[in-house]
Amino acid sequence: MSLEILALQSHLLEIGLLGAKAVHFGGPDEALLCSSGPPSHLAEHSILCGPSRRRVLIRQPEAMEAAQPHSPLRGEIYLHQNTSNFTAEVEEWKHGCWYHSTSIFAQSLDELLMKLQMHTPTQTFTNALQPNLPQKPFWVGALAYDMVQWTQPLRMQNQPNAGEVLTVLWLIERMVIQDRSNESMHVHALPDDNWAEQVAGHLNQYGGLEALQPLAQSAETSSLTDGQHQAIIEDIRESIRDGQMYQVNVGRWWDGPLKEHPRHIFQRLSEQNPAPFSAFIFAPDIGLALVCSSPESLLKCDGEKVFTSPIKGTRPRGIDDEQEYELRVEMIEDEKERSEHRMLVDLMRNDIATVAKVGSIQIERFDVEAYAQVQHLVTHLSGQLEDDKHGVEAIQNVFPGGSITGCPRTVVCAAIDEIEQRPRSFWTGSIGWIDVHSGACSLNIAIRTLIAKRQRKQWHGSVAAGGGITIGSDPHTEVEEAKWKAAALREACGWIERRRSKLPVGTLATHPLRIESAPETTAKGLVHCIDSTEEVGSNEVLLIDNLDSFTLNIAHAVAGLGLNVNIYPARDGTLQDQWNPESVKALLEHMNPSHIILGPGPGNPTDSPLTMAIASAVLSENITTPVLGICLGHQAIGMAAGMAVTRSTDGPVHGAPRNCEHQQTGLFAGIESPTPFTRYNSLCVTPHQPTALIETAHESNSGMIMGLQHPTLPVFGVQFHPESVGSRDGLKLLRNFLSIEADA
Repeated sequence: MSLEILALQSHLLEIGLLGAKAVHFGGPDEALLCSSGPPSHLAEHSILCGPSRRRVLIRQPEAMEAAQPHSPLRGEIYLHQNTSNFTAEVEEWKHGCWYHSTSIFAQSLDELLMKLQMHTPTQTFTNALQPNLPQKPFWVGALAYDMVQWTQPLRMQNQPNAGEVLTVLWLIERMVIQDRSNESMHVHALPDDNWAEQVAGHLNQYGGLEALQPLAQSAETSSLTDGQHQAIIEDIRESIRDGQMYQVNVGRWWDGPLKEHPRHIFQRLSEQNPAPFSAFIFAPDIGLALVCSSPESLLKCDGEKVFTSPIKGTRPRGIDDEQEYELRVEMIEDEKERSEHRMLVDLMRNDIATVAKVGSIQIERFDVEAYAQVQHLVTHLSGQLEDDKHGVEAIQNVFPGGSITGCPRTVVCAAIDEIEQRPRSFWTGSIGWIDVHSGACSLNIAIRTLIAKRQRKQWHGSVAAGGGITIGSDPHTEVEEAKWKAAALREACGWIERRRSKLPVGTLATHPLRIESAPETTAKGLVHCIDSTEEVGSNEVLLIDNLDSFTLNIAHAVAGLGLNVNIYPARDGTLQDQWNPESVKALLEHMNPSHIILGPGPGNPTDSPLTMAIASAVLSENITTPVLGICLGHQAIGMAAGMAVTRSTDGPVHGAPRNCEHQQTGLFAGIESPTPFTRYNSLCVTPHQPTALIETAHESNSGMIMGLQHPTLPVFGVQFHPESVGSRDGLKLLRNFLSIEADA
């Protein structure tokens, strides 16, 4: 069974092949990637790492400048493109201690990982390994969420304390692999490794794992009362109504003393709450241990393809099969849960599009995955790496995971900092392994995670849980959901009694669902992110990026129809805020696009001066290039024509398809009416005076304007997102726009 790897770990600790007694092999640090629960497409292998002789530590820089107080929830976003360096200290195990070897200076995760290549042997392990496992020495460890300081163009208002550990990685040259398909154990190492030879002789000589009960219950404290938690959720919902964001994942913390070693808590948790991406990390000299029972994968890569498995949508387990089925159906049919999940799928499609070939991103599975106390909606995505891309670049672009931040990514990361008012440390970071040479990796999202820190001889623990807050969130339900998610860890820590959690417990199970996917494309246009001075090809599509998390989905959809796309950042914090007809004309003359797409984004159209300037220019006939506005771009066209931009009368709708009625002409030619398109909007355009624009589509129930068109100019706008997985005929609409030629 899956717990045998824990029994082997305990045995090797006792006989001096792991931990403090094995210091003649390497450091006493411990790393176990434990795929617990029944074998499945998720739970395939566990990796017990042998003593390491090299590790990397990243700490919060001493002089990191914090952001000035501001409120992203109120639309205040301060971007910083000039990222400060961080220092990665490479240490070697010598003479019974970790000694400083060298320092690596980097500005991003992928830069660090590429620089680690020179510190990583290239020999292959003895004994054949399956393709989805590391084939040669690799790095294993944990990335704190707070590495967001180097993956997003932001500075935190609530930074970690100077010197706080943000990343710990160990070079692994020896390990035991547990194959979950038959529960067999195999040792893998470089040739002539004495540790591997000794461990091989013990693979059949260890006993079972002794059941461990929590010690005397200890008190916990919570960062929020239920009332405070609900008030934060209401504040987020008000920000969503203003159009600042679509979804924000907010966490709540429980802190308390631990009466036993975190390893014992991990053993108990693995038995009571098994999960396929569990992990145990222990660095004794820095007093850090991580106990993780995560059900969620952030990223896998085999060197050629990338895979990610976003989770959104939650229900508790049932007291029996009938109730469990009812809860599962309730979750599947709940529009709030499905729209939240769809939003995350669109976000992760966008993230892996940074490294994936156009047309290669696929949804491979859509399931309900049931864990010990909760069941979730889970989608499994994949994409083929571009020929010039590396797996570590994917890590840089997907970290931190969208399911634990929200959407649009950059804006909500800033909002999380404002709301939670404390660093997240390793909660919602990532634990796993990385082959820095091939780019192969397997990283989880560190939810259901205990962060344990030792002060003198006393361990103290921190546990956090939360949920994605959308306009459809019920504050009371969200608070209770956070408690469900934290319950198993709080029980394992001895902070609450099992009977007090009142949650049914079940065995792991997977229930396949019908896949909802975007239409496939066959052409292979190119996608390129540019700046104003860069030379670009003439007669290509220009896509204005307004800090949205779906921009690359639009770009890949257009490229999949055979056109090259240049993405221009309109809101990166460095470009001019004031655009005028002359500067816009100069920009477009330089790029000479065949078509212009004004992309979606958070906030009001006036938050993007370039978008507003292009909308005004095309309506004034200063430019004749066909223009399509999507969501915020659509609103910009309406505003430039004299329409008002107001809150949606039927409230925000994010990630939900809505039937749109139209005349089957123009952009909608060849598309039946009504047809569903996915909305991501809190604001909308409303006419308060006659304008030159024609209303071409309306939402069936509310009558909200879903489409605009100028009667004589090639100017169009749609309030919905044609690129979403929920927009069945989105590609047809984009093809209709791209077939329009500029006026002579």
